[in-house]
Amino acid sequence: MKKHVKNYLKGSGHKEGDFIACERCGGTAVDIHHIKFKGQGGSDEYVNLIALCRSCHQKAHGIEGNISAWSLFDITELR
Repeated sequence: MKKHVKNYLKGSGHKEGDFIACERCGGTAVDIHHIKFKGQGGSDEYVNLIALCRSCHQKAHGIEGNISAWSLFDITELR
């Protein structure tokens, strides 16, 4: 398991195999996304991670629409 996934599970209180809801739309999360990309200096810390469904993850990468990093940070502040 990748480090960022372990950190997300620990920070969120989930265990491997738990249902994790997409933090944006409530669907089934399938990816743990780095809000600030590692290539841009982002970390593997929980505060920089968000669980997303496939559709929201693609939007976060600008593939099917666009979700700004700022809007994702806003969501994580409500945890």
